[in-house]
Amino acid sequence: MKLVVQVKLLPTPEQAAALEATLRACNRAATHVASVAFDKGVKDRNGLQKLLYADIKATFGLSAHPAVRVVKKVVDAYATLAAQARAGLLGKASSKRYRRAMSSPVSFRPEAAQPFDDRCLSWQSGARTVSIWTVDGRMKTLRYTGSADQLKVLREHRKGESDLVQRGGKWFLIATCDLPEPGVSEPADWIGVDRGIVNLATTSDAVNYQGRGLRRYRNWCARKRAELQKKQTRSATRRLARRSTREQRHATHLNHRISKEIVSVAGGTSHALKAVGEHRSRHRRRGTRRDPGPGTASTRPARHALLLALPPARPAARLQSPTGRGGFP
Repeated sequence: MKLVVQVKLLPTPEQAAALEATLRACNRAATHVASVAFDKGVKDRNGLQKLLYADIKATFGLSAHPAVRVVKKVVDAYATLAAQARAGLLGKASSKRYRRAMSSPVSFRPEAAQPFDDRCLSWQSGARTVSIWTVDGRMKTLRYTGSADQLKVLREHRKGESDLVQRGGKWFLIATCDLPEPGVSEPADWIGVDRGIVNLATTSDAVNYQGRGLRRYRNWCARKRAELQKKQTRSATRRLARRSTREQRHATHLNHRISKEIVSVAGGTSHALKAVGEHRSRHRRRGTRRDPGPGTASTRPARHALLLALPPARPAARLQSPTGRGGFP
């Protein structure tokens, strides 16, 4: 079973500058490789590596293995784009979005994540440091930190690539961990989970996770954004940039906490989980901002809902209360 563990790096200013230069060099190289791959129609790993391996090393100052990782990164990006097109996620072939995505080469942001394999990045779990390749040479004794549970999983099960990520001026490593598959047993019963907006999740065991707090937080964030946008100053622009992902992180954290709690209860009682019902906002006209009254279905867009990471199901009868709030009879 594959899991990822994120740890925070604690670089000195000199180390941070070297990491930033490395990330930008790798992404410049990746954009160049993607452009050549698009122009020549060569999007397989072996073909691109034969065509551009020496050029990447000479032009962008990358050593052997980072150059190979850059080529693999481009190949994966084109494979993902092709899969999205086949699945219809880019719209119809005649749509403007589809044509824009397929008619130009893939490009990479200067701060986009960069994968490193074990030859470019080594971990010293006891000292909580890593040794990583940079354009300024091998950087040793780069410290990192994380929660005790994360560090234990990282120490015992890390295997495969690790991604170097820069986010909000901070540095992270996202490592792949290979854990043993848990034992599979027949569930004694099922727990149904209905997802909604007024109530984020309601289980068939009558446990209700209300969405009032999240809704108030989103409204507060919307007011703050409006106030900062109205000022139109450089300071307000910087503050908007700092707040750009804060709301998303808060909702993600809340989603994870609720999901973990439900899964933990189900595992402790030998129950299996089933998500029931389709999200009501998917079929509703977009752009409506009216707040729902008591017992009224919400007309807000789907982005105001918290969707649990559970597989959808369509039972014969939806397990909802007469109030339409996602309760169970």
